[in-house]
Amino acid sequence: MGDTLEFNDIHQEMKGSWNDGRLRFSKQSVVYKSHKTGKVDNIPAPELSAAQWRRVCLGHGIKLVTSTGHIYKYDGFKDTDFDKISAFFKTNYKVELAEKDMCVKGWNWGTAKFSGSLLSFEVSDSPVFEIPLSSVSQCATGKNEVTVEFHQNDDAEVSLMEVRFYVPPNTGDDGSDPVEGFAQNVLSKADVIQATGDAVCVFKELQCLTPRGRYDIRIYPSFLHLHGKTFDYKIPYTTVLRLFLLPHKDQRQMFFVISLDPPIKQGQTRYHFLILLFSKDEDLSLALNMSEDEVEKRFDGKLSKNMSGTLYEIVSRVMKALVNRKITVPGNFQGHSGSQCITCAYKASSGLLYPLERGFIYVHKPPVHLRFEEISCVNFARGTTTTRSFDFEIETKQNNQYTFSNIEREEYGKLFDFVNAKKLNIKNRGVKEGMKGADGYSDSDEDQHDAYLERMKQEGKIREEGDGSDESEGDSDESFNPGEEDDDVPEEYDSNASVSDSEGEDGDSEDEGKKKKVEKKPKKVVKEKKERKERKPRKEKKVKDAAAPKRPMSAYMLWLNGNRERIKSEHPGISITEISKKAGEMWKQLGKDRKEEWDKKAEEAKKQYEKAMKEYKESGGGAAAAAAAASVTKEKKKKGGKVEAKKKSGGEKEKKKEVGNDSFKSKEFISSEESSSDSDHDRGSKRKASDDEEEEEEAASTPASSEESGSD
Repeated sequence: MGDTLEFNDIHQEMKGSWNDGRLRFSKQSVVYKSHKTGKVDNIPAPELSAAQWRRVCLGHGIKLVTSTGHIYKYDGFKDTDFDKISAFFKTNYKVELAEKDMCVKGWNWGTAKFSGSLLSFEVSDSPVFEIPLSSVSQCATGKNEVTVEFHQNDDAEVSLMEVRFYVPPNTGDDGSDPVEGFAQNVLSKADVIQATGDAVCVFKELQCLTPRGRYDIRIYPSFLHLHGKTFDYKIPYTTVLRLFLLPHKDQRQMFFVISLDPPIKQGQTRYHFLILLFSKDEDLSLALNMSEDEVEKRFDGKLSKNMSGTLYEIVSRVMKALVNRKITVPGNFQGHSGSQCITCAYKASSGLLYPLERGFIYVHKPPVHLRFEEISCVNFARGTTTTRSFDFEIETKQNNQYTFSNIEREEYGKLFDFVNAKKLNIKNRGVKEGMKGADGYSDSDEDQHDAYLERMKQEGKIREEGDGSDESEGDSDESFNPGEEDDDVPEEYDSNASVSDSEGEDGDSEDEGKKKKVEKKPKKVVKEKKERKERKPRKEKKVKDAAAPKRPMSAYMLWLNGNRERIKSEHPGISITEISKKAGEMWKQLGKDRKEEWDKKAEEAKKQYEKAMKEYKESGGGAAAAAAAASVTKEKKKKGGKVEAKKKSGGEKEKKKEVGNDSFKSKEFISSEESSSDSDHDRGSKRKASDDEEEEEEAASTPASSEESGSD
């Protein structure tokens, strides 16, 4: 037998609900860790005094009793676990694991026994039910009746609110009231907060972010009392899970965070965290309301009667000593600005995300604490509004997703290295490793592929080309000089208009402006049309040889063919796509030994295929397929030659049409006696003619321009 025994999916009852976790028996101690809260129960082996094995609702359970009076119950064991656990207890703990059966008679008359913090109701020395007194919130008495009320648990679907016990009148000679005795036994171990005596110390007007406001905090030996102007809260130290001391990004303030389970309640609002905000410059001198001997005896030197220092240090020191829990501070992480946190937003509220050594905590609205062990994967996502920021997504094993958005791109490299060092599963690792560092979120759009951006770029290019062609047509229409590409415009065009001298001068200046404009943009006016590229011939398709041996199946396909009917029978009505998904999941979960069997079958099938293929080729089986492929290519070539011949004949016809076209006049036919209105009319007709010619040229696929044909 080994030194330890470990069990998964073991449940612990907490105020009416079952919390699952892991239980480990070792030679030194018994350790249970809750999956929900991460809280650890450590029971030293020398303190174990008794152990019971019994049948419960979740199979079998173990009840452990310690010498200090504490009782721990764990359920979810199998019947076959009894022998090895019993042997382990005898060998290492010197404790016998006794079998104890529960009473199932259904009687409601029996004996109430108080054993430590547990009230057991028994019939014929067999327990019917047990009540942990720590779950009791109040105890009231009547004439012959005791009413026990319980704390409400938000996680439980059904909560037990109260139980009433009828206590018969006492027939003894001692004269004590049995009802009051029963109630005192319950209240002595119940989780009932009673402010008896003076507070150990009081902190005045502390700023609280959650719940918001300023509160006087009174420190009692067993609980914390928050007294505000509107609400009061009493927090038992047993409900405190963790303590955090976090520096603000401005380096002038400190957060002190207290994690609570169960949370404090105000109406329907639940506060799982108590967050205090302190200024680093605020100092305090504190004297505890206890003698020095009492302080030394109670706190073992952790506190002294008189203390002085900064306010946040004294508050955290007092809480650490009373709660008896460590204070968590940020680890080695440093952001781009040198701070130990990252500015981000969660649920539309800005806050600070602190990467810790064992998790993340977000402060403050709403506060979130995520442990690494409950994180399934993380994801770095591109910001929704701008490329200057990114989102950090965390997905838990319970399928809850937390998105921290608007993180500056400069923080990417630091955060990625931190997540990688903690060995967290990164969902998009392949993409992000290529973007490592701040350059991954630079302004350049070439670093990342954005389909929408690429489409907009293409539309912009098309629009620019269209605008350029319009400008070139406009310039040629204004001056309308077909021979403009050869030489400058002749000056005789400047003196054509029969107008007054002043109008002529204006015309000259306008023509000179047009002339300059033409000289500046000679390339835009005349554009050589690019020849269309010939299409590449398509690749020849391989002709499938129907007589050739079939390729062998992979190990997965062989396994799927052998198990398809079984999957259909186990899941009636399942579709084909769902069968594939289910089969993929089952194949992943298949053990290595089972997979090796199918790998061997696939290897044998491959060898048989290679042997059959070799024999097939030797017998000349592949020659028929090659001949069929050659005949197909010849037919395609014949068809291609016919199409080319048709295109050539069509091009010659279009050329003939262009030669016979006299829809516009060249500059030799323009007379100097035409009026300005006639010239405008001619320009309009010539523009239309040039457009028609361009369309004909495009149809004929000839590179010649309309100006060249006119000059010829």
